[in-house]
Order: sequence, then C-alpha cells, then structure tokens
Amino acid sequence: MHYSKTAFRNGTEPTIVTNIPYFMDVIGQRMDFSDYDLQKLNRLYNCSSSLSFMDTCSFELENICGMIQSPDDNSDWQHLSHVPAGPNTDHTNMGECEDSGYFMHFNTSAVAGGSTAILESRILYPKRGFQCLQFYFYNSGSESDQLYVWVREYSDAHPNGTLRLIEEIKGSPVNYWQLHHVSLNVTSKFRVVFQGARGTGLSNGGLSIDDINLSETQCPHHVWHIRNFTDLLNTSPAGTEGKIYSPPFYSSKGYAFQVGLYVNGTNDNPFNLAIYLHLISGANDDQLQWPCPWQQVTMILLDQHADIRQRMSNQRSVTTDPLELSDSSPNYFWDRPDKVGSTASFPNGTTFMRGPGRGTNAFLTHQRLTSRDFIKEGGVYILLTTEDVSHLVSAQPSVSPTTTANTSAVSTVRPTSIATTTTRPTATTRPTATTKPTITTRPTDRPTATKTPITTSLVTLTEEPETDTPEACLDNPCENDGVCIIVDRKAVCRAGTTSKTVES
Repeated sequence: MHYSKTAFRNGTEPTIVTNIPYFMDVIGQRMDFSDYDLQKLNRLYNCSSSLSFMDTCSFELENICGMIQSPDDNSDWQHLSHVPAGPNTDHTNMGECEDSGYFMHFNTSAVAGGSTAILESRILYPKRGFQCLQFYFYNSGSESDQLYVWVREYSDAHPNGTLRLIEEIKGSPVNYWQLHHVSLNVTSKFRVVFQGARGTGLSNGGLSIDDINLSETQCPHHVWHIRNFTDLLNTSPAGTEGKIYSPPFYSSKGYAFQVGLYVNGTNDNPFNLAIYLHLISGANDDQLQWPCPWQQVTMILLDQHADIRQRMSNQRSVTTDPLELSDSSPNYFWDRPDKVGSTASFPNGTTFMRGPGRGTNAFLTHQRLTSRDFIKEGGVYILLTTEDVSHLVSAQPSVSPTTTANTSAVSTVRPTSIATTTTRPTATTRPTATTKPTITTRPTDRPTATKTPITTSLVTLTEEPETDTPEACLDNPCENDGVCIIVDRKAVCRAGTTSKTVES
C-alpha cells in the first residue's frame, strides 16, 4: 500500500487502519523490494535473469567467487578473517558470526616497495554498456600504498584482453571500512581487476577489500558517510537541536545543496528519520537560472547488506519546481539562497546562505532503521543523485488554471504549478491545434480567484488546453485533497501535494 497509516491525517489518530494490526507499521514504506518480493515478481512475469545485476562477492567461501590470482605480479592477495593491524573483522558479518567473516588482504608490510598483487574477477558479459562497481576498502598499511581498479576487455582483435585503468584509490590509513563506487563503461566481455601496490612509506598492515557488487546501473553522484550515527541516535534530541547537515555538494548543473537530517525526528513526529533538501549559496550562483528549475535530487539511505540483491534501501526524491511559492513569504521557494535563505556556517567557520528545506518528516522509522543493515560500524551512508528533469516537464501539456479546482477550497479555482515534487509530471489537459506560449499563474498563500500571470523561459511552447468544459470539476469529485482536471473532456482526479513537508 502506497500510503502510510498517517497519510491525510488531520488530527492525531491514524487515518488508515489495517485488518491485521502488525501491518499498520508496514504500509506506506518506501524501501526497495525484498528478495522475496523479487521472487514473486520473477515468477509472476516469468523473468529468468536480471537486467542489471552482474556479480556479488563477500568472500565467505574458499573459492573466493571464482576470482583468480594473476601470474603477472610478485605477490598474492590472502583470504583472511582478521589482520593484527586491521581490519579486525570483515565487513559482511562484522564479527557477529563464529567461524565466518572473510575478506581479501594484500599484506604490504611483508613485501618490498614496488611489489604488486593482482586479483581478477571471473569473465563478465555486459548488456547495457554502463556499470557501477561497489566495494568496501580498508587501508591499514601506508599512505603511499595504492589500490588500482582496472578492467580487462576482450575482443576478437585482443583475445587475451587489454587492460584499461579505471580508478586509483589512495589516502591515509583509517581504522574503518570505506565504501567506494567506481563507474565502468564496458561494452564487451571483461574482468574486473584489483591491483594492490606497495608504496615507499612504512607499512604496518596492508590493503583489504570486501563485499563487492557489480550492477549495470549508474553510480551515485555523491556519498554522505555519517560515521558516528549510533552515538547521534542515542544522544540527539528530537527537533532542530538534533538536526545535522551534510557537507556541501554540487549538482551537474552547478547548483550547490545540502541535505539536512533529523536523527531522532521532528518535534511533531519523533522516532522517525526526517530528511530535507536545501539549496545553498555556491560559486556558480551568478551564472545559474533562478528560481532553480526542475532539478531532482534522490536521497537514498543505503542498506549495507553484502548482497545487492537483498538490500532494501530507503529513498526519497525532491524536485525543484521554479513556480512554487514559499508558505511564509511571497518569494519563490527555490529562488537564490541569498534571497530566500538564512545565514549558516560550515564546521570550519565559513558562512553561507541556506535556503528553506523540502522533504519529509517520515523518511524512515527507527524500528525499520534497526531491522536491516542500514547501520554498520556505527555509521550509515546516504547516497545522492541529481538529475535535470526539465525535459519531462516541457514534453507535457501544462495545467490550465481555468480547468483546475482544488477540493480544499469550496467553489474556488486555485492555480497550480506545472508539476509537484513527485518524480513524474502528469499530463493534465488535451491540447488544441493552436500553439501559444504557455502562461503560468503564480499561486498565492490562500485560495483566490485573482491570478497574476507570469512567463517562464523554462517551459517551451505548448498548445493551449481546452477550457470549454470546466463544469465537470465544479462539483469537486476528488477526495483526500485531490486535484480535479479535465482530460479528454472528462473530469480526472490527480493526487494532491499533501505528502510534501517544508521546514526552514
């Protein structure tokens, strides 16, 4: 069921009650499919193979998932359960299971500088031409020790394969497992190659890898690792005093943003993670279009299960509607942060402007948070992806204010913006043969029959919708704050925007 027990709530009691009480806290969840869900879908639609999954390996078995030690090196990777200098446990089980929990380790403290160890995956056959390699990495050696990720690509001209360097990973040793994503773009059969290289510095341990997953999907654009999450969960109060912010990130279009997380929920909805997207002042603001048009940010709380097929990550997307007004002022919600935001500062003391936040105060309950592998080593990962979805908006007819009625206001026509913060704009009216530039009305803080037309350079020329049968919506047939529109001369109800929450 798409809606939670508190959807459309106008008081304190649940509005949706399940026949089986246990499912009261199950409905409305936005987590990924479970492996059982996938089994049912595969059987229902007779799916024999996955379109995107390629490989997974947690190194629990002696055969190490069919990987091979290359003869083109002078050392080997070892199959271990712990290393004195670290890691003390693997990442899969974190030491919770006896006689299990293995990873691959290259002991750089036992070899001379310049030594290498190469581990190659089994041969893989791509279908889509793009892949995301995900794995956990632990460096207990030297800052000069390095891990190289290659692909060995096979072709008729090169039957033995040719090596192509994809990424070089280096940095100071740390005492925890680090998540890495590497984007591949391979179209022919290939192997993934991990090459550990001994540097010149003093090493007390080495390089370790665990929980490898390869899928034909896009890698996230940004990763926010909250290492002390368990401590925050135990000590943070509900409300703004318990809110934390991500480092600053940039979208592909150059917009700067932050993610705000209420670890123990808001004051009116405690014991839930609450998550919000904020635009912040950035280096490119003078060159960007404002209000920010149709940038969709997807925020994913990663389920860190070792097998990507069994993960049930939790996600929420927010889309910047350039015509959306602030609830507390006449300004546009997604306008320049230095115009609509407030002063904030980074941990180093640098000040900046942070705009209002859009998101949800019911991102994930604490009960579900602890029911999966969201938390490992006391930390969580939030994956962030940004996309420009303006092409989806310009391809759809726009909403005509004269044919849209909002049932929350009796006998009052209320203009709406072209799309809400959902991930898919809805087609609303049937175009006529005459094309005119779209005129979009600016909504106000309260229902009114007065409309102030403005134009926007974002929306391309669209055909003027029919307005000869608005009477079908005058009886307000839609429930739960739905919006009535005319499609093919008939009244059609569309979901309203009651699921959105705003915080400043």
